[in-house]
Amino acid sequence: MMTPPSRPWASVIIPIKDERENLSPLVTGLLKVMDSHELSRSRPYEILFVDDGSSDGSSDELDRLAREHSNVRVFHFDRNYGKTCALEAGFHQSSGEIIIQIDGDLQQDSEDILKLLPYTTSHDLVCGWRQQRQDGFVKMISSRIANRVRNFFTHDGVHDTGCPLKVFRRPVLERIRLFEGMHRFFPALALMHGFSVTEVPVRHYPRIHGISKYGMGNRLFKSLYDLIGVRWMQDRVLLYKFRDK
Repeated sequence: MMTPPSRPWASVIIPIKDERENLSPLVTGLLKVMDSHELSRSRPYEILFVDDGSSDGSSDELDRLAREHSNVRVFHFDRNYGKTCALEAGFHQSSGEIIIQIDGDLQQDSEDILKLLPYTTSHDLVCGWRQQRQDGFVKMISSRIANRVRNFFTHDGVHDTGCPLKVFRRPVLERIRLFEGMHRFFPALALMHGFSVTEVPVRHYPRIHGISKYGMGNRLFKSLYDLIGVRWMQDRVLLYKFRDK
């Protein structure tokens, strides 16, 4: 009788929109980091890309990488749906006990995953904190304003909720229900449902290839609009416990 394959100990989720030149070095870095973790010696891990309607050749490059590496899987949307949809789809397709979120722009260091993972023994969500941002002025100032306003209303205590590098324990994502734009509020949503959250300083690099998908309009104004929905949920979330018999 054949032994069934073991469940992946971790799933890395990467939403992709037009990042063709970044994909090969990203996969190389992720494979090196994940292979170096002690759990990978006895259990598999998976790297899941969600192609969010790319039109620059990223789709073909992702398929090539998936053919070359057995633990790389790719899912293609039929058109562009946005980052929240791409993350939601990746979460649902994943099967790891630990879920690692990272972007495909190479502005995060894959090695920092190893820095965040130990904190999952004591916290349900570990967020990266880009203390030394390497972005343009408009992007930095809009993120700074949005973070301060968000923190004022949600009281999540997180300095950099927009950092794409995050590590979740699976129960967090099984409990949270996402709507458009809600990926910006993962710490607040996790805390709202009684999960523990922490943040850890990580490195940040300038973008070399491709262009940013966010500006003042869809980073600052849209996130402030979405904040209204989060505050509504915080006031009405259902929380309860059964008493001991």
